[in-house]
Amino acid sequence: MRRQHIEYLMDLPINIRLANIMEYPIHWQDSIEILFVLKGSIEVGIESEVYTLEEKEIEIVNVDESYWIKSKDPDNLVLIINIDPNFFERYYDDARDTFFYTDSSGKDTQEDEEYYILRRYLSILLFEIISKIDDYEDVIEENLLNMMYHLLNNFHYLFYEGENLEEDEVQLERYHRIVKYLSNNYMNKVSLQDIAEKEFLSSQYLSYKIKETFGLGFNEYLNQIRVEESTKLLLDSDKSISDISDEVGFSHVRYYNKHFKLHYNMTPFQYRNKYKVSKKELDNRTNINYIPIDKALPYVINYLEDYERYNYDNRIIKLDFDLEKESIGEFKNPDLIDLGDISLLLEEENRRILEEIQEEIGFKYAKVNKLFSYDMDIYRGKNHRFINWTRVENILDFILKLKLFPIIDTKGVENHILEDFVLNFSSIYDIDVEKWLDFDIKDINPSLLNTDINPAFDTTDMIPYIIHSYTQEDRRIVLKMMDEISPEVVLDNDTFFGGNGIYTNNYLNKPSYYAFMLLSLLGNEILYRDDGYIVTKSDSGYQILLFNPIGISEDTIYRRTTIEKPKERKISINLYNMEEDFQITKYDLNKNFGSSYDKWIYLGKPERIDNKHWTMLREFVHPNIEFYYGKKSIVFNVLTRIKPNGAVLFLLNSVQKE
Repeated sequence: MRRQHIEYLMDLPINIRLANIMEYPIHWQDSIEILFVLKGSIEVGIESEVYTLEEKEIEIVNVDESYWIKSKDPDNLVLIINIDPNFFERYYDDARDTFFYTDSSGKDTQEDEEYYILRRYLSILLFEIISKIDDYEDVIEENLLNMMYHLLNNFHYLFYEGENLEEDEVQLERYHRIVKYLSNNYMNKVSLQDIAEKEFLSSQYLSYKIKETFGLGFNEYLNQIRVEESTKLLLDSDKSISDISDEVGFSHVRYYNKHFKLHYNMTPFQYRNKYKVSKKELDNRTNINYIPIDKALPYVINYLEDYERYNYDNRIIKLDFDLEKESIGEFKNPDLIDLGDISLLLEEENRRILEEIQEEIGFKYAKVNKLFSYDMDIYRGKNHRFINWTRVENILDFILKLKLFPIIDTKGVENHILEDFVLNFSSIYDIDVEKWLDFDIKDINPSLLNTDINPAFDTTDMIPYIIHSYTQEDRRIVLKMMDEISPEVVLDNDTFFGGNGIYTNNYLNKPSYYAFMLLSLLGNEILYRDDGYIVTKSDSGYQILLFNPIGISEDTIYRRTTIEKPKERKISINLYNMEEDFQITKYDLNKNFGSSYDKWIYLGKPERIDNKHWTMLREFVHPNIEFYYGKKSIVFNVLTRIKPNGAVLFLLNSVQKE
């Protein structure tokens, strides 16, 4: 059977579903159905008319109207709301005989206030069904009733058929009575004269007014009803064309064929041959993917912002960014890394780590410690004139190859050693090497950590702390390249002990590493910044960095104060003035993607990580990366979630056109 029976939610006269619809063959149902396109576009055929619905547009399918849906947009999302007509009939006697129409005939036809209000009612119903907070059943019925009266007062079918009928209640009731009578008696002999007498009008005047109101003469309008009703018999019965013609009220099958062809551009026989199929084939043609309805909430958040029952935990933060906006300042990427005990770079594996850091982050300055130590073969005795600089040269060659400016710590180093250093390396590098010794690190405004050991240094707490410090406070946090174990450190495992490196001492990237990596990808022009986000611009495009900023400060990192446990943030971004296509790359950094510490916890906090799991942690723990194509748009929307202590970066890189 093509006629479908809708099942409603328990104890409620409504059902809401979210679907991706590629094809929904001709059918009809015992329900009022509202189609609200959240994303993409669909094509809807209702009776003999076809409408194209774009994002935000709405179509109403009335009880027992035959319709179909098709789409060529694989990403479309449609909110389907079914309403039990019996519910409205309890309050309004003619509910079943009243039809509702929307205007989807052209661009911007649904921008008026009555459409906004309708979308808001639909959004509230969706929210209440998802959240199920106190008394939600009563709230749903109350809003549903208000919405039905809104439909009655703004989307009554006669408002579209007859100009200004909404302002003339007497005429509105008259033509509603006429349509109701025709809809219930189309299969019988119906005459204009009979109706005119019932309305105490002349048949000539009534004929004129029907033509003026409906755009069709009386007989044309009646035959349209008969033709549309006949499609159900053609598809859902095996009756002959002649019997169907007779059943819907045509005096002869030739008239039936003639009027059917006027509306559907084919004969009843051709229509049946084209659309009548077995139930199995009908099911095979149906291509609908139903999606959990909570996925619809981000698309309707604009209509809920002032709704008093809207739960903050479910709130979506709306951000509007104009890409043509002028810069408000300059952003400086992270530029200083503390290399720690420089003798570590005598080992090949540690060099590989620094190469990786420079490739992905690209620091400008390197704080060099213990360059003049015994480990570097520097003998400090004053009576020994010859100093072996081989290891030092080896290290400096490597640092310079990575385009790092060495800021060398000279505290406690004898003058004769420094003089010999300058003399030796000035000739080797043919540059003023004294700058490396005399450089005042305060000139680049570093913020050095006040402890070497802190449990937070291993965790995702460092993600918002570092990002917030750089983007909101211009506090330039500096960490070491790698954790260093001193004799005073008491270990309970060989990997995580709270060191202040961006790598563990056994070469695992920490969350702080990826925080610096995301910051390094930002452009140098700031367009927007506020708590939880920064938008920058570079020659290659635009960058949007989002993070969870709740209570992040040095006090929270050092556990001097506690903060409320951060919650997931839901963000909807509207990008305006997108003048070209972009390749969009999304980096998602959180405890599931980018935290070797959380993966270690998941493994049960082993004292030692075996080779198999070490390889997995080394190779597979990194931010989740996705790619999109952003087509030039007046308004381009991006939806995302920021996990607790997480961050998301969008890179919008200009597409090179051939």
